[in-house]
Amino acid sequence: MQAPCPPEALFAWVDDLSRYPSWLGIVERAEPEAPAADGEVAWTVDLRGKVGPLARSKRLRMVRTARTEPTRAVFERRETDGRHHSAWLLEAEVTEVDGGSALSMRLHYGGGLWGPVLERLLGDEVDRSRDRLLALVSGPRR
Repeated sequence: MQAPCPPEALFAWVDDLSRYPSWLGIVERAEPEAPAADGEVAWTVDLRGKVGPLARSKRLRMVRTARTEPTRAVFERRETDGRHHSAWLLEAEVTEVDGGSALSMRLHYGGGLWGPVLERLLGDEVDRSRDRLLALVSGPRR
């Protein structure tokens, strides 16, 4: 996605998961957790997807594992319950292009349940989210 704004403005929308519900429809809620003593930044994220009459919800604890402002943010699933969970990884990269910026996002889900259906659902939602995110970054600065 290309946007007519500086990379810093676009990065602000992808660096903080609590902003995702306003533009990415599958993210119903993303609440920041209190900062950990080791500086770990985490969010509780509720995902919801629907394909036909079937709906599926998932709650994840996502941690920002890498950050290079204003170009790259990486989030990974890290639960604290001591159990094994499928991997989730979200990477957002912002680059400067022709007086504006471009966003590239990559999402990896390591589980097998709903694999192809989930991939299609996520792909369709990412396509729909572009216009919402573009409207937000093109509007008045917040």
